[in-house]
Amino acid sequence: MMAEQIQDKSWLLVQVENALRAGLTRAYQSIRVEPNDFLFHLRSAHELPIETYDGLFSVSVAHLDEIAGQTLRAGMKLAAAEGAGLGVGGALTIVPDLGILAAITMRTLQKLSLIYGFQFSTDEEVAELWIAAASAAGVDIGREMLEKSVVRRFVPKVIQRIAVSASAEIVEKWSARLIPVVSSAIGGVFNYYFVRAWGNRALAHFRARHLATREQRQNPILLPPAPEGESGQV
Repeated sequence: MMAEQIQDKSWLLVQVENALRAGLTRAYQSIRVEPNDFLFHLRSAHELPIETYDGLFSVSVAHLDEIAGQTLRAGMKLAAAEGAGLGVGGALTIVPDLGILAAITMRTLQKLSLIYGFQFSTDEEVAELWIAAASAAGVDIGREMLEKSVVRRFVPKVIQRIAVSASAEIVEKWSARLIPVVSSAIGGVFNYYFVRAWGNRALAHFRARHLATREQRQNPILLPPAPEGESGQV
C-alpha cells in the first residue's frame, strides 16, 4: 500500500512539473497583457490622470496599493472558479488546470507590474518580470541573474526552476485531487490561495521597486561642484 502511494505521488509530481513548465512557457510566449489596453483601463476604470506609465510615479502609493489589491483579488476569484470547474475530474484534469492556472497567475503578475509603473516591452523588462515570478514562487535564481540580458536563455531556465520548486509544494497540497468530485472544492480553494500567495509576493516585489524608483527620482544624485579654477570661465 505504501509503495503504491509513493508511486502515485511520483507520477503526480512528474505531471505537475510538466504541466507547470508547459503553462509558464505558453504564458511567456503568447499570453500577455497588452500594456496600452491596460493603461486605458487604469485611466477609465480607476480615473487615474495619467497619459503614460511614467505618470504612475506621481500617483499616491496608497491609491496604487488599492488598485493592486483589487486586481489581485480578481485574479484569485478567477483562479478559484477555474479550479472548481476543472477539479471535478480529479487527477485527469491536472494538466489543463495547471496550464490555465499558470496563465492566470502570470497575467495577474503582469498587471501588478504595470500598476506600479513597470512595463515589459524590452528584454530587460521581460527579465525583470520573470525575476519577480521566481521571487513569488520562492525560487532563488542566483547566478542565472547574470544572463537576464539574454532573455531567450534566461527565461526558460527560470521557468524550469519555478516548475521544479513549485511542483513539490503543489503535490503535497493537491494530492486529494486524485479523488474526483470532492476535488472540485479542493481545486477551487487551492487555486485561490495559490494566486494569492504568488500575487502577494510579486506585489511586494513591484511595490518595493516602485518606492525605490520614486525615491531615486525625487532625490537624484547631484554632481559635485567643479574644483576652483575649473569653472570653464576663460
